[in-house]
Amino acid sequence: MSSDQTSRTTTTERLSTKTVRALPASIATPAYYRSRVVPGIVHLGVGAFHRAHQAAYVDDCLAAGEADWGITGVSLRSTDTRDALTPQDGLYTLAIRSSGTEKLQVIGSIGAMLVAPENPGAVLATLTDPRTRIVTLTITEKAYLRAAGGGLDAAHPDIVHDLANPRMPKTAHGFLTEALARRRAAGTLPFTVLCCDNLPANGATLHRLLTEFAALRDARPGVKSDAGIAGHIAHQVAFPSSMVDRIVPATTDADRARIAEELGVEDAWPVMTEPFCQWVVEDKFPTGRPAWEQFGVTMVRDVGPFEDMKLRLLNGSHSAIAYLGLLSGHATVDRAFADPAIRQFVDALWAEAIPTLPEDAGLDTSAYTAELAERFSNTALAHRTAQIANDGSQKLPQRIIASAIECLEAGTELVHLTLVVAAWIAACAARGKTLPAGHFTDPLDAALTALLSEQLPANETVTAVFDLAGFAGDHAERQTLIELVAVHLVHLRRDGPTLAFAALGIQSEQT
Repeated sequence: MSSDQTSRTTTTERLSTKTVRALPASIATPAYYRSRVVPGIVHLGVGAFHRAHQAAYVDDCLAAGEADWGITGVSLRSTDTRDALTPQDGLYTLAIRSSGTEKLQVIGSIGAMLVAPENPGAVLATLTDPRTRIVTLTITEKAYLRAAGGGLDAAHPDIVHDLANPRMPKTAHGFLTEALARRRAAGTLPFTVLCCDNLPANGATLHRLLTEFAALRDARPGVKSDAGIAGHIAHQVAFPSSMVDRIVPATTDADRARIAEELGVEDAWPVMTEPFCQWVVEDKFPTGRPAWEQFGVTMVRDVGPFEDMKLRLLNGSHSAIAYLGLLSGHATVDRAFADPAIRQFVDALWAEAIPTLPEDAGLDTSAYTAELAERFSNTALAHRTAQIANDGSQKLPQRIIASAIECLEAGTELVHLTLVVAAWIAACAARGKTLPAGHFTDPLDAALTALLSEQLPANETVTAVFDLAGFAGDHAERQTLIELVAVHLVHLRRDGPTLAFAALGIQSEQT
C-alpha cells in the first residue's frame, strides 16, 4: 500500500460494523441488515471507481430489500483495497463533493474481499458458486491484453501462463474461462459477464476476447476436442455492454484526515467523487439482475450511442485537458479548464467530435457538454491531470483516433483532435525534463522512452509512435492522420501549447 494509503489520523478506532452504529446522524449508513445479504455479484478489479459507482448503485438496491445481490470483491493484483477494507468489515465512506459542499455516505454492499494471487482457488470457488449470477469488471483497458489489431495478445506472458495453468490463473480471461468451464461441468447456469471499462462495445469486445482465449485453451495438446468451452462462451454466456461515468479522483491524506474528523473514527480508504453519476446498461441478464433502473440506471437495448458520446465528448476532452494541462503547468482538471485557451480548445474539440455521433439516437449533445463543463469546473474534486494521463496508448484509440478517422472519411475538420494525440506524445517526451519522471505511466513506457529519446523529426516520431501503439491500423487515412499530428508536434516542440494554440487561432495567456 502506498504512503498516502497507510497514513493514519489520531483516531484510535476504525470504521466497522460495530462503530458504524455510532456515527453522526448526518452521515448516511447502510439501511439494511448486512448479515442477511447474499453474495450474488463478483466484481473483478475493486478500485476507487467501482466503489464510487457500481457498489453505490448496489447499495441502493440492498436498501430496497434486494438482498440477493451483495458483492464479493476480487483484486487481480494488489492487496491494497483488501488490506484497507477487511478490518472495516468491507465498509467505506463515499464522499460526494461539489464546490463548497460534501455529503458523506457509508457503503456496505461489498461483503468480502479476495486477492487473486494469494488464493486463486478461493476466487474460482466464489465464481463457481451457484449464487453468483453476475460478474462485473473494472480492470482498466490495459488489463484486457489486446494486441495492436484489437484481438487477444496470445503471446502475453500472463495469457501463456493461464493457458498452461488453467487451475491457477492470473488474468480475468483465465479466471472467467475456468469458472465457466467448472459451472458447465457441474450443470450450473453461466453467470452474466458485465464489463464496466471504457472499451468500445465493451460487452462484445470482452465476449470476443474471452472466446479467443477459450479457443486457445481448447486447442491445447491433450485436451479433448469436445471440451468446447469456447463454443459454450460464444453461444451460452451473456455479455451485455455498459457505459459508466463518474469522476473519481485519487484519495489524499488530507481527505482521510477530514473524513476521520467528520466520522469520529478512521476510514483507511474513503472514496472521493462528484454528484453526477451515470450508468447505461444493455438489458441482457438471463439469470436475473438487481432492479437498477429504480435507482437511476438506464436500461437499454443498445448502449452504443451513449458509449460513443461519453468516450468522445467526456473521455476525449478529459485526455485533452490532461495532456495540454500538464504541458501548460496545470496540476488539476479544474485549474486546466479555467485556463481560457484550454477551455476554448475543448469547446472546439467538442464541435469536431459531435458530428461523428449518430444523429438518430436522440442524444442531447448540447445539454451533455454543458453538464461536462460544469463538472470539469468542480473545484472540490482536485482531479489530477497526471491521473487522467495514465495509459494513453490504450485510451486514445477509442477517445480520439476513432473520431479523427471518421472526420477524415467525412471530409470534415479535425485539427483539434489531432492536437490531442500530439500533446500525448509531447507529454510523454516531457517526463524527466519539464515534467517529473514517472509523472504518469503507460504500458508502452519502455519502448516509448527509447523512441522519444532519439529526437527524430516530428513526422518520423509520430510514424514510429503510431507503429508502436497500433494507432489507425492499416486504415487508408492513417498517413494523413500522421501528418496532421506531426504538424502539431512541431509546434509543441518549438514553443509548447502557446504556439500550438496560436496555430488554431486560440490566444494563450502565456503569450
